[in-house]
Amino acid sequence: MTNRKYRDPARPLAALLAVALAIAVAACGSSDNSSSSSTPASTGSASTDQPGKGKPAVTIGDKNFTEQYILGELYAQALRAKGYTVKIKSNIGSSEIIDKALTSGKLDMYPEYEGVILSELAHQKQRPGNPDEAYAAAKKFEETRGHTLLDKTPYYNSDALAVKPDFATKNNLTSVADLKKLGSKATIGAPPEFKTRYEGLIGLKQQYGVTPSFKPLAIGLQYKALDTGKINVADVFTTDGQLQAGNYKLLKDPKFIFGFHNVAPVVSQKVLTTQGSGFSDALNAVTAKLTTEAMQKMNGAVDLDKKKPADVAKQFLQAKGLL
Repeated sequence: MTNRKYRDPARPLAALLAVALAIAVAACGSSDNSSSSSTPASTGSASTDQPGKGKPAVTIGDKNFTEQYILGELYAQALRAKGYTVKIKSNIGSSEIIDKALTSGKLDMYPEYEGVILSELAHQKQRPGNPDEAYAAAKKFEETRGHTLLDKTPYYNSDALAVKPDFATKNNLTSVADLKKLGSKATIGAPPEFKTRYEGLIGLKQQYGVTPSFKPLAIGLQYKALDTGKINVADVFTTDGQLQAGNYKLLKDPKFIFGFHNVAPVVSQKVLTTQGSGFSDALNAVTAKLTTEAMQKMNGAVDLDKKKPADVAKQFLQAKGLL
């Protein structure tokens, strides 16, 4: 940490994030526990089946893409089924922005990817060697700030670089390292933050010597841009529903610049104490069911079949006996 008596060049960025946070939280969608899709069960004793009855309301946030909307609904509906009062603040924004909402008390929890915590929030330079190391390091970081991580998902969702199969064949592409020979002829489409992240252009240059052209795109638009030839490399998520059909080839990342990204709810430790053990039990029960196949199917149901995240989450929870 630099000595703060000197002028801090990060302060303008912090100010911009604060403004973005205020706008995002104010503008984002929200819901409460009156939704008919997640009415708590009425049977059983309050102490066992309904441990959340009478407890203070909690606010869950999620970020700005499909998988996060689904995760927010999964956790919220499962908690409501146990009697907890839950509000959702959806579509808040990137990790940098939603983390500000958490640390300022506007949120009580949100689902996050362990690798993002380490690289973009903790700004750690040393990369963990496996998912368990990443989880332990991320949890330790959050606990220094008054938060903690609950259980992590069986699946992980990392960034990956996707190309069309014919483009891969033509240019003999199997690994991210192979993009080096294309130089600026490789045009990567990705969210704006990809430009300034290690898990983005910085890591590509440092670890692979890859210096592509860059086209900023909102999350969700990269597949269409790839299909229409506006870009020839797309930054995607490994649990995207679009990957199920085999129409895209993922390039291997042998140096793991995209990290390990199992998901875990980041929760205020004060909230856990107030809500009791039933709160974390309900969340962990959902987390345990989230496999790669399950997330790809749910993401595809929203992105490809145009179903609502709340409906997709409800169907999954019912199928798993969690509603």
